[in-house]
Amino acid sequence: MEEVSVQKALIGGYCNSLTKYSRFLTREVTIGDVPMGGLNPIRIQSMTTTDTMNTIATVEQTIRMVESGCEYVRITAPSMKEADNLANIKKELRYRGYNVPLVADIHFTPNAAEAAARIVEKVRVNPGNYADKKKFENIEYTQSAYQAELERIYKKFTPLVNICKEYGTAMRIGTNHGSLSDRIMSHYGDTPRGMVESAMEFIRMCEDLNYYNLVISMKASNTQVMVQAYRLLVETMVKEGMNYPLHLGVTEAGDGEDGRIKSAVGIGTLLEDGLGDTIRVSLTEDPEFEAPVARAMAQRYEARAMQMDQQPAREILNIQELPYTPFAYNRRTTVPVQHIGGHHHPVVMIDVSKENLKDPFFLNAVGYQYSAGLDKYNMTDQACDLVYLGDALPSFSFPGNLKQVYNYDTWLGLKDKNNCHPLLSFSEYQGVALKDEQLNLVQLNAEEASGLDFSVLGEKVILVLTTSEAHGMAAQRALFVELMRQELQIPVIIKRAYPSVNADDLMLYAATDLGALLTDGMGDGVWITADETVGLGLVNSTSFGILQATRTRISKTEYISCPSCGRTLFDLQETTQLIRSRTDHLKGIKIGIMGCIVNGPGEMADADYGYVGTGPDKITLYRGKEVVKKNVNSARALDDLISLIKEDGNWVD
Repeated sequence: MEEVSVQKALIGGYCNSLTKYSRFLTREVTIGDVPMGGLNPIRIQSMTTTDTMNTIATVEQTIRMVESGCEYVRITAPSMKEADNLANIKKELRYRGYNVPLVADIHFTPNAAEAAARIVEKVRVNPGNYADKKKFENIEYTQSAYQAELERIYKKFTPLVNICKEYGTAMRIGTNHGSLSDRIMSHYGDTPRGMVESAMEFIRMCEDLNYYNLVISMKASNTQVMVQAYRLLVETMVKEGMNYPLHLGVTEAGDGEDGRIKSAVGIGTLLEDGLGDTIRVSLTEDPEFEAPVARAMAQRYEARAMQMDQQPAREILNIQELPYTPFAYNRRTTVPVQHIGGHHHPVVMIDVSKENLKDPFFLNAVGYQYSAGLDKYNMTDQACDLVYLGDALPSFSFPGNLKQVYNYDTWLGLKDKNNCHPLLSFSEYQGVALKDEQLNLVQLNAEEASGLDFSVLGEKVILVLTTSEAHGMAAQRALFVELMRQELQIPVIIKRAYPSVNADDLMLYAATDLGALLTDGMGDGVWITADETVGLGLVNSTSFGILQATRTRISKTEYISCPSCGRTLFDLQETTQLIRSRTDHLKGIKIGIMGCIVNGPGEMADADYGYVGTGPDKITLYRGKEVVKKNVNSARALDDLISLIKEDGNWVD
């Protein structure tokens, strides 16, 4: 094996440190004149949505992507004709002065991959369907049959590897949760471990052929699965003496605010622990809108690295000492106080202390629509659970199920304390004589928790956990670890403050910081504070969006929609908006909207219903993995989808 310097990950784990930001050092991979991994910055990439045979349209879209920040541009090559046309696209780009490395996206066609590898700087192959069998059959493989299948794939895969070696072409081995082969499914199931083994088989083949110019990805539309798969991949690679760079992405993230939050939860959770060498944010939008979102995330960690260099190192926790597994989701066990903690879904708390507390209409922004004529509130599915008023007193009655939180001295002076609760510091709580008999919120900075005796807290306490650290998620995680080690089951609301952060970055930062903890089962509530310019509505929707993306609280319809590419068989953006306009009131329903068959049925294993392009103007409808209607005309497909939802009893007007 070629000599390779492998950075030792945390013992038995997946990263260098759980308390100090430290980027996992990988092998440097050559991709044209833009190297990846090693000491290079986190690279940004996206994928064209044009027809690859339309040379000028693809070139012009590529240029727009480069101008928006893309450092690599991926183009689909589903057959030989598209693979061959990559030469024309590359020639025209170079003629116009653009040297951006191009990546050919290959799925079912080894001959197209071999042709593309002679033209572009990198090819992406999906081990689930590159020379592998994917018929969505439940096949039992004996060990000998499994090995025979691997040997067959090795023979089909070897020519591509040899061409890549000859032409200096890099390769991404890109596993997708939605397209694991029948062989992998038979042994490992639809699991993160199956995703890892799918990639490792191809990595081992490459190393056997002395080819190391590899990048690896583990994509899924479920953020928990995606995070667990990448962590398992790093742990597995380190055990086998490998350190290939990682391409991070959440597939079928969707569009708008939802797509950005979901992408940040998955990608950001891994970036927090120093994993990731290139990122692609997959939005159901034009590709030039993806790179700025990815760039905003990457730049945060460039700044983080500099901040951490200026701070003293914190003690590194040993992964073997962790009281939870980072490779599977298990919610931390807590004893509920009121409706917070225990089996209850995480709550949302919002700071309204700076609002006009003489006007009940401001509560519309946090999910309570006030009717002046009826003097009543109508709750939406995204109605927050607690509001913080500080020392301010409202001049109207709040909704009966909305808890009000005041600073202790103000709470103490209230004549009517019904549904009103105090917020105290840790030391303040210990010193006061009168406490709320129902619910006390005790605010604690994670960095100041060392050595504290948590046994002094009573049964009616919720911790509000804050941080002032640059790497605040890790500081808060360390406190959760300490609570778990001491077997203390106090519910915790995670609080993060984002002063001087604009609305776009707030969504990304909060989804990363809070999502990383929720993904590991930590947290019984969220409390985001932001500049007044951001607005209560965005803070509230971001809070609920994070809970939705982490699958810890479902408050709206979820759309698992792909970002579109040259394989897409209909206008994905227009169709997604049309489907959303007629179904977005179906709380808790997951609808997959896929442009083609490549990942459709697999990624939709996580959806309740699927809408998949299977030919020009033709749609196939799914119930989970089951095909319900084939080749429906697109003009009637949405009506048929709604009829299917109604037939199952899942429709509400």
